[in-house]
Amino acid sequence: MSIFSKAKPASSTEFSRFIREASSAEKKRVYSDVIKRASDRQVAIAGKPVRADSR
Repeated sequence: MSIFSKAKPASSTEFSRFIREASSAEKKRVYSDVIKRASDRQVAIAGKPVRADSR
């Protein structure tokens, strides 16, 4: 028995497959879309008034 036992590898996910197998162009397209959506959501949230009872 070893103190430094190897961890069992996690099962593969769609995300890990994408990271391993997608082309650079496809990754750039997806990353750009994700960043655009996140930015749009942040702008929408930042523009909403803060309710006094939510603090």
